[in-house]
Amino acid sequence: MSASEMARIETQQRLLDTYHELLERSAQMQILASTEQWAELIEQRTHYVMLVDKLRELDESVALDEAGRTRKAELIERILEHDVDIRRRLVARRDELGKLIGVSRKQRDLHRAYAPQQGLDSPQDDTPS
Repeated sequence: MSASEMARIETQQRLLDTYHELLERSAQMQILASTEQWAELIEQRTHYVMLVDKLRELDESVALDEAGRTRKAELIERILEHDVDIRRRLVARRDELGKLIGVSRKQRDLHRAYAPQQGLDSPQDDTPS
């Protein structure tokens, strides 16, 4: 086997290893989303984006053989499955937070409307009368 062929195989393997690493990262992110560990999920997302950037560079410079293309497609499919689940959970969380914000605003508005009638000072109104 020639040196150039060995280099091509090593480069191809590095690309596939990086896709596998991205798959592992996305699986970890899915676990974090399913256990509602939102801060940790955001931290992992930073590393995920860095891996995606690395893959973008590698993908441009590596030509895969048929087996490599098949393996890459399998890895991408699994990554996307995790991504769909993570996004679904994030949308549910966003909706939940939106409802909580709505309830909080209603409570604040009710307090502002009824506190003066009860002779209570509004916490936002600290100016002397």
